[in-house]
Amino acid sequence: MTAKLCNGVPAAGLPAAAASTLAANVRAPAMAPVMSPRHACRRGRAPRRPRLLRPVIVDGLELTNRIVIAPMRQYAAIDGCMSDWHLIHLGRLALSGAALLSIEHTAVLPDGRATHADLGLWNAMTETAMGLTLESLRRWSDMPIGILLSHAGRKGSLDLPANGGAQIAPTAALGWQTLAPSALAYDHGHVLPEVLDHQDMRTIRDAFVAAARRAVRIGIDAVYLDAAGGHLLHQFLSPLSNRRNDLYGGTLQNRLRFVLEVFAAVREVVPPGRPLACRIPACDWVMQGWDVEQSSVLVRCLAAQGCDVIYVSAGGLLAAEDVPYGAGYLVPLARALKQETGLPVIATGSITGFEQAEAIIGTGDADLVAIDQAILDDPYWPRHAGVQLCGRAQAAHPWARGQDGGQGSGWSWQAD
Repeated sequence: MTAKLCNGVPAAGLPAAAASTLAANVRAPAMAPVMSPRHACRRGRAPRRPRLLRPVIVDGLELTNRIVIAPMRQYAAIDGCMSDWHLIHLGRLALSGAALLSIEHTAVLPDGRATHADLGLWNAMTETAMGLTLESLRRWSDMPIGILLSHAGRKGSLDLPANGGAQIAPTAALGWQTLAPSALAYDHGHVLPEVLDHQDMRTIRDAFVAAARRAVRIGIDAVYLDAAGGHLLHQFLSPLSNRRNDLYGGTLQNRLRFVLEVFAAVREVVPPGRPLACRIPACDWVMQGWDVEQSSVLVRCLAAQGCDVIYVSAGGLLAAEDVPYGAGYLVPLARALKQETGLPVIATGSITGFEQAEAIIGTGDADLVAIDQAILDDPYWPRHAGVQLCGRAQAAHPWARGQDGGQGSGWSWQAD
């Protein structure tokens, strides 16, 4: 089997047996058992630093450990603007001890939102609101902050999950006409999306670029491009949602084209020292859909365009999916892509335990782990991980004086 082309250039290094190799990786256990780092502790000696808590530098950005707070929708924006809730929500997480705080899915256009309460970064008003929130956060936390730039495509114009999440008609007060690569609805009962023409696509590409510029202007430290979750860029990638017969549909090379064009344009405005990542779908969980082999080609193409990290997700394209939910269920996909491409990866997918996260990093399955529900349940999950894994996390200012009776932690690590 010959590797598919990437914009007319062979995807160098993709082995002929990629499909079988990747499939074997995906079937492997989510993580290998490892001895608890506590066993390495010795009385009177500083412990070795768990791999989860070791620092890493990504494109010049120093991260104090390997824990990323995943981007999680809050459905609390007003006309795309951050509200008081975002200051409360993000402020709490900014004191958690994680290495990187991620702002939720942020639409690059009003009709790129999934719901009317989604966050946006498409004009001066949304930029100002976000900038004020970040200014407040940075008074009390030096945690780097990333943002996920997104366009929902045909998965837009939805009601809030609390109200059932049904699609709102384009003619209704809170609805709009959705857009997509092809006139294929996400689910039964959804309005058919309008097919994007080339001018529409240029408008959306330019909106991603403008949002990235705004993010850089207000001091965002890292940018993720959202090509997963069944959103617009994912819709271009998958043959299940892309039935175009022009340069942007049909072959894998054509289905990659729009994503790569958007990424290249955004790369031009995100300067060195601020990592640019891409959130990709490793598979659709549906037969004949997007899969790990195609993902491997995409990752190689993104790497050639200067992508720093791959955030590995999966699914979300169709309402009817057979998703094998479970602890760390996406980790084998991250491992497969890391092994095949060599690009650093962020693993996610029901990562909740301290030892579980340590095992993922320790066995080399991923370079970083993204924590979502677990850190909502325990906002100090990273600090508690430090204690559990034979360490002691430094308290965030202004609580540091309360640690060890106000005398400071006196805590040190053996050399890594």
